[in-house]
Amino acid sequence: MKRLIAPALIMSLLALAGCTNTSTYSGDVYRGDQAGTAQSVSYGTIQSVRPVQIQGGNGESILGSLGGAVIGGLLGNQVGGGSGRTLATAAGAIGGTVAGSKIQQATDRVDGYELEIRQDSGQNVVVVQKADRNWQVGQRVKLVASGSSVSVAPY
Repeated sequence: MKRLIAPALIMSLLALAGCTNTSTYSGDVYRGDQAGTAQSVSYGTIQSVRPVQIQGGNGESILGSLGGAVIGGLLGNQVGGGSGRTLATAAGAIGGTVAGSKIQQATDRVDGYELEIRQDSGQNVVVVQKADRNWQVGQRVKLVASGSSVSVAPY
C-alpha cells in the first residue's frame, strides 16, 4: 500500500502546480476591483519589445515546499529500517522541500513582454505584461491605467 501512496502524491503535487492563475498578467484580463471604475486612457507608439519572464507570486512556493516535503518524507520512509529509516525520512523530507519549491517556482513563470511605449505626450513608459499578443515596434497602442496598474491594448 505504501508503494501506491507516493506516486499518487507526486501526481497530485504536479497537478496542483499547474493550477497557477497567470491570466492576471494579460492586458485582456481585469481584476474584479477594476470593473465599474473609471480608468485613465492614453495613447502611444511601441518603441521596443523585449521578451521577459514574469515570476508569479512573490517567488516563494509554500504549496510546492510542503508537498515536496511530504512526498520526500514518504519516499525516504520506504528505505531501510530503524534509525536508518528515520534518517532517510528526514533527508527525503528536506530534499523534497527543495525540489518541490523549485518545481512550483518553475510552474509559476509565464512568458511576458517588456513594452517601451512613447506616449503621445512625449513621455516614455515601460509596461510588462503576458506575451499573449504579437506586439510590433511602431504599433499604436492604448494604455489603460487604474491606480498603479497599467495595461496595454491594441489601438
